[in-house]
Amino acid sequence: MDGSFEEKLLSDDVEQLNDLKRWLFEENIRLEIRKKELNELHEKFLNEKVAFVEEMKAINLRNVSERKRLKDEEMFFDKKMQILKDGFADLDADRKRLAKERLAFETEKQVTRTIKHEEAYTDLAGTLFAGVNNSLALKKRYRDLLKIFHPDNLCGDSDMVMIINKEYDRLKSDFDYYKSAK
Repeated sequence: MDGSFEEKLLSDDVEQLNDLKRWLFEENIRLEIRKKELNELHEKFLNEKVAFVEEMKAINLRNVSERKRLKDEEMFFDKKMQILKDGFADLDADRKRLAKERLAFETEKQVTRTIKHEEAYTDLAGTLFAGVNNSLALKKRYRDLLKIFHPDNLCGDSDMVMIINKEYDRLKSDFDYYKSAK
């Protein structure tokens, strides 16, 4: 449009007034269309805002539930770990107790075995020195037994030599005691 709006409005020219009317009509239509477009954009943005808020709520709910699940899993893991630690501590205590019991059993077994062996060897030594009634016969039997059981021999037995020595010493002290008592 050429010329100013006020000039055209004040002029008596009908054609200019018609141009002005047409322009106002077109401008009104353009503004109405633009208003509709803006309203549609406003509606679209409002819908997107509502969708965004709903999506954020859903994400927050998932985060809260996931954190709760992770916390529960961590507590469950901690409980499992504590059970395992307690189990290992119990196993270690049982192992130590079993080791003590085994040591006591082995010691008792060794003592029993030693006592039985000593009793058996003492009985055997008593049998080996049976019939010896004086110190001269005792010395002869002692030498003969050492020749047989000495560890340097092919069939030697050091335990047997220890038992023979003990029995010899016991019998010798008995004979010496009887000699001095007479």
